[in-house]
Amino acid sequence: MSKLELRELGNTGLKLSCVGFGASPLGNVFGTVSEEEANASVREAFRLGINFFDTSPYYGGTLSEKALGKALKALGVPRDNYIVSTKCGRYAEGFDFSADRVTKSIDESLARLQLDYVDILQCHDIEFGSLDQVVNETIPALQKLKEAGKIRFIGITGLPLRVFTYVLDRVPPGAVDVILSYCHHCINDSTLEDLLPYLKSKGVGIISASPLSMGLLTESGPPHWHPASPELKSACQAAAAYCKEKGKNISKLAMQYSLSNKDVSSVLVGMNSVRQVEENVAAAMELATAGKDEETLLEVEAILKPVKNQTWPSGIQQK
Repeated sequence: MSKLELRELGNTGLKLSCVGFGASPLGNVFGTVSEEEANASVREAFRLGINFFDTSPYYGGTLSEKALGKALKALGVPRDNYIVSTKCGRYAEGFDFSADRVTKSIDESLARLQLDYVDILQCHDIEFGSLDQVVNETIPALQKLKEAGKIRFIGITGLPLRVFTYVLDRVPPGAVDVILSYCHHCINDSTLEDLLPYLKSKGVGIISASPLSMGLLTESGPPHWHPASPELKSACQAAAAYCKEKGKNISKLAMQYSLSNKDVSSVLVGMNSVRQVEENVAAAMELATAGKDEETLLEVEAILKPVKNQTWPSGIQQK
């Protein structure tokens, strides 16, 4: 069986599967996931060639890290067979990017994940903190954790793309290894593409999350708390209906659209069932062999043109 494509992550030397396993759903963020389901999803992902697993202490108020830790342990494979990233600075109780908090945070995360180190530790949703604190205090604290061997690489995440340039222009070269952007490399919003040359010039690895735009590009539609405008929601609904009518699935199309840019090392998508894992991997395998459905994509892009690159104020309101 052919395996998922692996892509280099910036200058880290890590090779990530082009599809990454987003573990936020394991924190019951989108409905309850049993331990059996969580373990089976991770096991199937690993079997099909996914080697990159992303979580955060914020997801499910630490539940996601615990569930992922159990599932990875249950694989019973050597630690260097998979790549784990978690985050710091955002917690169920609020934001704290202080050196003290993030230093404690990694020990708590390692205990929950049952690991000795994580491959990547990312400052989570930095637009909610002080970017100057992230530059002057948080990232230096993470460098100490790198020296201590608790983390291998340092990343930053956020919704507004300007946070990446702000930080990368102010830290020493090589201080930040990875950025994780979400909802900006989708059929309805491709603004991350404009930033790719800059990010590559900084030697930074690029992970793009939420190819389905937090549920906008799905047949069932986004969760009720989705912050997009009514106009954007209805355009995406029309695009999904158009695909369904043609016997196509908008989520698969969206996944393939995001995967087709090789400058993005991994497309991170939340998964909470074996079926979702299989669908995401199948979309990637089909793209590698047959290419994407250009005809349907053009039609969908035409439907979404009036709302193209429309974003929303930052923050995921899970209410």
